[in-house]
Amino acid sequence: MISTIRPALVLFGALTLACGVAYPLAVTGIGAAIFPHQAAGSILEVDGKPVGSALIGQQFTSPKYFWGRPSATGPMPYNANGSSGSNQGPLNPAFTDAVRSRIEALKAADPRNTAPIPVDLVTASGSGLDPEISLAAAEYQARRVAAERRIAPEKVQALIAEHASGTMMGIFGEPRVNVLALNLALDKKTPHTR
Repeated sequence: MISTIRPALVLFGALTLACGVAYPLAVTGIGAAIFPHQAAGSILEVDGKPVGSALIGQQFTSPKYFWGRPSATGPMPYNANGSSGSNQGPLNPAFTDAVRSRIEALKAADPRNTAPIPVDLVTASGSGLDPEISLAAAEYQARRVAAERRIAPEKVQALIAEHASGTMMGIFGEPRVNVLALNLALDKKTPHTR
């Protein structure tokens, strides 16, 4: 019996050291060496103080800011500990009520905007943490943000273009913009509106 247990324990110990200690340390070290900003959480700072991560969305409700994609994490929006979608389909009354209320909020914030509302402004993603919106969603909000900040719409459009990211590897996804980075750039351009 001991002859069977001893090799199993040795193998268990070796695999624990290899897979539970050596491999995670190696991957963490390589990640920190090659991608230091990403490995540290992609933290964005203002005046040396962290204001958020470029990887996790934040809730913006003021009309002078771009609003991100809604979060389905509960009870607090954009809670990384509760990352998940709502799992509600389009026939679920709770889902349609949530979408309807988001549409009403967008229309109330900019009643003169008659453009079609991009879907990513009224539906949450699978993770509930999306930090980015489509260029269509940013452009939909550009006039409202410009009016609230009393700046020319062209300046807001230029900031959107400046912070836009293309598709991944030229084929995956769609062009998008990071909401936190865009809002920080807006505050930098128009600091008197903070």
